[in-house]
Amino acid sequence: MQADAWSPTPVLLTVDLVILTLREGRLCVLLVERGEDPFQGMLALPGGFLNHAGEEILDAAHRELSEETALTAGWVHLEQLATYGDAGRDPRGRVVSVAHLAIAPGLPEPIAGTDAMDAAWVPSEAVLSGEVELAFDHLRIVTDGIERARTKLEFSALATAFCGELFTIAELQQVYEAVWGAELDTRNFYRKVQAIKGFIIPAGSGRKATGGRPARLYKAGPNAVLSPPLIRPVPSTTGEVTRKEVE
Repeated sequence: MQADAWSPTPVLLTVDLVILTLREGRLCVLLVERGEDPFQGMLALPGGFLNHAGEEILDAAHRELSEETALTAGWVHLEQLATYGDAGRDPRGRVVSVAHLAIAPGLPEPIAGTDAMDAAWVPSEAVLSGEVELAFDHLRIVTDGIERARTKLEFSALATAFCGELFTIAELQQVYEAVWGAELDTRNFYRKVQAIKGFIIPAGSGRKATGGRPARLYKAGPNAVLSPPLIRPVPSTTGEVTRKEVE
């Protein structure tokens, strides 16, 4: 007897973006207020469906990034984060999301896209703590994105993606403290960063510091991998990250 004919399961594909930046020394993630169902009125990550069957996933991520931030690939760090495809993650049907992590310094106030009522930078701690509720499984995606950033700061030069073209070591330390959620010993951080070959390189004259001598400016160096790495502080038993030196 002939077997029943097989037909593929209908699956829709989206891209979602965890866009991170520093604002007033705090790690923030871009969220939009959904303007339509499902989850109308709730906050969510920016993203959307592919424009057409021939659109490449990376092209869709760049398109969404441009629409949400007006930034292009040359101005932002963009990498694929993970794929999320749990059967019940979207009430519209089987929808698989290929999430991406985007990082850039000093991003401006966002403007809501065509399918969103509003957009805003939200402090990461408000999202991770559950104080801000997100639609779909976007809390999981944000958590994964921030953990990816935290881990990569230990072993790669990703921290420079949060800085402008020129920066001071104090500004670089602010990146680590904001992303890790921990205060670092300034002298030890300076010594450790200077010991990592090719991480940062001097960039000419310093920027005038208030009430003191100019702070020396640096720019991202040629090495993408930190050797030795900068290991983040370990949270205390109370759940708070204590002040300690970078090991």
